[in-house]
Amino acid sequence: MANQFVLVWSLLLTALTVCCLTSASDPSPLQDFCVADSNSQACKNPTTVRANDFSFSGLHIPGNTANAVGSAVTSATVTQIPGLNTLGISMVRVDYAPWGINPPHTHPRGTEILTVIKGTLEVGFVTSNPDNRLISKILRKGDVFVFPIGLIHFQRNVGHGNAVAIAALSSQNPGVITVANSVFGSKPDISADILAKAFQLDESIVRKLQWTF
Repeated sequence: MANQFVLVWSLLLTALTVCCLTSASDPSPLQDFCVADSNSQACKNPTTVRANDFSFSGLHIPGNTANAVGSAVTSATVTQIPGLNTLGISMVRVDYAPWGINPPHTHPRGTEILTVIKGTLEVGFVTSNPDNRLISKILRKGDVFVFPIGLIHFQRNVGHGNAVAIAALSSQNPGVITVANSVFGSKPDISADILAKAFQLDESIVRKLQWTF
């Protein structure tokens, strides 16, 4: 009887382990592809799918960095490539003017792996509370850096000329939350007294920042 109990218990643990391991992986699309149909929530009819559904031209074109932060992001997500739907991957090109930044931001739905194509970048991310530890590094052409999903991260061009990076993300639509824009540029505004207390600033400074964003 004891042996039977041990056997049953072992089988139960094995089943639970398999279940947990299975649920930890991405769900299978159960088909070759599911090209996003802009006219409905369903997949495009496979017989109407064409090569253009899996293609995008534009990452060779420099972005316009003549802006307040000195950077530009060119995306190749499911919005630009319908064939990425359900595949869990996308790309972006980031251009940086001298001393331009890609300001602190997060991707709520994807981990990012970035490769420097041209120039020198200072990059980093901040770990979650309570440590809030900055992990940063100087990257040069050919170097690669990973930003874990959901963590605030940034890049800054510290070279003498323009810089370019290509990044891949583990989502067809990783999203982006730029910290300053979200906090000071929300619509409607977050109450100035809340932000003043959170950032330990005078309310007049908060209102000026909100006007800026």
